[in-house]
Amino acid sequence: MAHYEKLHDWNLAPREAVELQKQLRERVRIAPLEKKIETVAGADISFNKFEPTVYAGLVVLRLPTLEVVEEVGVVSETHFPYVPGLLSFRETPSVLEAWAKLKSEPDAVMFDGQGIAHPRRVGIASHVGLLLERPTFGCAKSVLVGKYEEPAAARGSWTPLVDPKNGETVGAALRTKDKVQPIFVSPGHLIDLEGAIKLTLACDGGYRQPEPTRRAHLLVNALRRGERAATRGGLFD
Repeated sequence: MAHYEKLHDWNLAPREAVELQKQLRERVRIAPLEKKIETVAGADISFNKFEPTVYAGLVVLRLPTLEVVEEVGVVSETHFPYVPGLLSFRETPSVLEAWAKLKSEPDAVMFDGQGIAHPRRVGIASHVGLLLERPTFGCAKSVLVGKYEEPAAARGSWTPLVDPKNGETVGAALRTKDKVQPIFVSPGHLIDLEGAIKLTLACDGGYRQPEPTRRAHLLVNALRRGERAATRGGLFD
């Protein structure tokens, strides 16, 4: 069973969550990878904005072959409201529930979300990284914080994602496939931007989205379809 640290309580009001993010920010460490990454878990979370059900999935892949080592999905409920900038408080408990069911302990975790490219520099990749104490990074499909120049059209091209308020580089707009829209990579914890970019490119399955989070997204969608089908069949009546 994969382990994680219990750093804080989850029963918080949004105002308290903001203050906690400010404290957690001081603990986030952006640094070069300390060891070779052999397995990467992709994490994805799905929910309807104003409903409590959360669908979370983790898929562990081995590098460089991208073979699936294991996958875990959970369906649970959240008690935290939908508040932009605080989504990790809504989503993380479900990710941790899935993490605790893993038989392996992946070397790194890629999130379909943000790392430090966040208003308080604690997106879900940073937040969960502190709990897992292993390298984490975000590969998001859209920008939460930052401005960027369009990267060159070739795969592997990237430009800095910069917070215009202070000029800080918080991530990168990375072209993962020739002539497709970039994705937005940001380090979460125990990894730097260069390492996050290299790992993202190493997880190329031929799609815009890197293979770990793409597969996690497919798993989460299957969970949602399964629950709807079960509901129609009367299992949740």
